[in-house]
Amino acid sequence: MSLGTILIIILVLILLGAIPAWPHSRGWGYGPSGILGLVLVILLILMLMGRI
Repeated sequence: MSLGTILIIILVLILLGAIPAWPHSRGWGYGPSGILGLVLVILLILMLMGRI
């Protein structure tokens, strides 16, 4: 597996943990998941362009 694939898997797991559905993250709002989602989209675009 390449570094980009590993980064995307880790970011998806972190994104799932930041969704405000569980009691530990209910007070956070959508900020953390929105930021992590943006980072995930940027990494996917870079991967598709062949930069990572």
